Amino acid sequence: MKIAIIGAGPGIGLAVARRFGQEGFEVCLVSRDQDRLAALAAQLAGVRVTTHAADLTDERSLEAALADIGPVDVLVYNGAGAVRALTPVLEVTRESAQDAFDSAVLGAVTAVRAVLPPMLARGSGTLLFTSGISAVHPLPFLGNVGIAVSGLRNYALSLAEALAGRGVHVGHVPISAAVAPGSPASPEAVAETHWRLHTARDLHEVVLGDLATVEAAISAL
Repeated sequence: MKIAIIGAGPGIGLAVARRFGQEGFEVCLVSRDQDRLAALAAQLAGVRVTTHAADLTDERSLEAALADIGPVDVLVYNGAGAVRALTPVLEVTRESAQDAFDSAVLGAVTAVRAVLPPMLARGSGTLLFTSGISAVHPLPFLGNVGIAVSGLRNYALSLAEALAGRGVHVGHVPISAAVAPGSPASPEAVAETHWRLHTARDLHEVVLGDLATVEAAISAL
């Protein structure tokens, strides 16, 4: 069994790698920086790990990494947070919207198109996506990101409908809490949610936390 984690980092990506690695998965980590990937791999003792440097916003780069990985049983796409700068809605420009859209949506499309055909050929597989609560609830201070992750959510749920009955399950996890220890959206909680979506295969979306939690945290800043 093999899982590709796109946009792997020291929080959610590492937790997902540990959770699936505990179940015997070979873990394939993908992000821009090879040194960062090596540091993550070093924290996964006892897990079979490969690392693949790729720019999620560069179609050819990501395609090459996924071709190197080969067929996978599970794809986890964590690229929605790779935006270079957050832009409030009244300050959104074409460039800032494109920046968010490239990482959140176009990277996901590239990844899915790479891994889905073998899944369909064998009649099994799982596509999992992580995003923020602005995918569901508009938040003006996350203007460009909200535009993008709402598109990612639409893509994920549309995939779920189109792939029904074909053996490939799709899950989306919008996060509405701090990604921190003790939070409803701690890295471990997100990882466990992805694991449940993969194994139970009865839901297509699970929201971790709620909007009120986010608003309270913002007010406290």
